[in-house]
Amino acid sequence: MITHEQRMQKKKEVVDRKIAAAEVERGVLVVNTGNGKGKSTAAFGVVARALGHHMRVAVVQFVKGRSDCGEENFFRAQPGVAWHVGGAGFTWETQDRERDAAAARLAWEVACGHLGDPGVGLVVLDEMTYAFKYGWLDLESVLAVLRSRPARQHVIVTGRAAPQALRDAADTVSDMGMEKHAFQSGVKAMPGLEW
Repeated sequence: MITHEQRMQKKKEVVDRKIAAAEVERGVLVVNTGNGKGKSTAAFGVVARALGHHMRVAVVQFVKGRSDCGEENFFRAQPGVAWHVGGAGFTWETQDRERDAAAARLAWEVACGHLGDPGVGLVVLDEMTYAFKYGWLDLESVLAVLRSRPARQHVIVTGRAAPQALRDAADTVSDMGMEKHAFQSGVKAMPGLEW
């Protein structure tokens, strides 16, 4: 019978071999997508982690238009964070395709400034996938900029329905599913949890 200690020793050997084989040091492109809750929340957790390593961080929000979000209130107060709310609000609220498209193009211009700055260690492109879904931005042009960013810069793109080409270009893709959500049971979006 194999003991717990023996199983853990074998597991350690496997993990240690994988760690030893991983020799490349470069920026990583992460995509958080899917219909479940937590795509942006996960990205903001990485923002906290990056700040803990004294990295400069830029957050560009492509859809969210409100300015009373807890994460924005917190991170704007932190040194080393550039925060840009580029959206005009959710599309079902704005109902103005041209205004939404113009806002996305402006947000992308801001993002490009950060993506060209080797001093910025992490760029979060929050809710950017909608810019592709609605045709506000050209995916191939965006991918070209992402490929040419500084070598050590990390990027996180969030939003539902990430296009396949973006998924293919990413180093890490998390597809967050939803089992259930309090809103479906009539619970309001609550501060500190939803915004």
